[in-house]
Amino acid sequence: MLDLREAVASPFDGQSPEARAIATLFSQTLVVCGVIFAIVAVLVGYCVLAFRARKGAKEPPQTEGHTRLEIAWTIAPLLVVVGLFVLTARAMAAADPPADRPADMTVIAHQWWWEARYPSGAVTANEIHMPTGTPWLVDLRSDDVIHDFWVAELGRKIDIIPGHATHVWLQADKAGTYTGACAEYCGSQHAWMRITVVAQSPDEFAAWQRHELASPPPPSTDAASRGAQLFNDHTCSQCHAIGATANVDRARIAPDLTHLAERTTLAAGLLDNTPDNLGRWLKSPQSLKPSCHMPSLQLTDAQVNDFVAYFETLR
Repeated sequence: MLDLREAVASPFDGQSPEARAIATLFSQTLVVCGVIFAIVAVLVGYCVLAFRARKGAKEPPQTEGHTRLEIAWTIAPLLVVVGLFVLTARAMAAADPPADRPADMTVIAHQWWWEARYPSGAVTANEIHMPTGTPWLVDLRSDDVIHDFWVAELGRKIDIIPGHATHVWLQADKAGTYTGACAEYCGSQHAWMRITVVAQSPDEFAAWQRHELASPPPPSTDAASRGAQLFNDHTCSQCHAIGATANVDRARIAPDLTHLAERTTLAAGLLDNTPDNLGRWLKSPQSLKPSCHMPSLQLTDAQVNDFVAYFETLR
């Protein structure tokens, strides 16, 4: 099982102009609040020491109706609020500019996994790819309840509300793998609704997309052939799609499996994608991710092995 501490990215390590704008705003606000706290602490400390009770001491003189003082402590907070408003407005404009062109991809949130669709026709799940150095406009939709898309190092977080299309800008300044998650409680498996963003050079991304559009090779072993037959004989093909010509609507019910073997995780970040973990997932998905929509098919060990052999060919 993945280590949650390794899976959570820091919002203070922005790798895009959008993410850095948010991190900078937080730092600026923290400095302003720190200065205010220091001033208040010093004044309170001075009052505690200078005006503490002493035997025989006279009562300090009372100041009433000090017009200049009242104006000062009214204007000073107002200037602070106006300053923070200006900083916030600038950060909002940098982190969330308006959509000015068609989306580069569509991400659909499901309980509890992510579906990614590209205009080219490529479809994947829980692991999306994008080119580096390019502002990437993502159209966001929900298929069931309210979710929240957040890849902290690449952009802002944003709620995804059923029936209400929205968008977010992502950008990766350098190649790498970035982790994200649903940041809005959406049900019992909310914690295991994670997403991986793989940023690649434009050439590598183009090659990846061409590969995603191609169907995986046919099974080459007896076990893999039996697994393919089991996939069609059981209810798997009613929910999952395999191959570029698969029914589009079916891919919306459950993750597209066309290139499953090349993904890094299973069950939206719950498990590393290894043959052993894949076998465990097929054998008893409900014991690993209770309440998920993957039913237990009561597979025998031999059937699980055949399924794994077939799924390992999906590259």
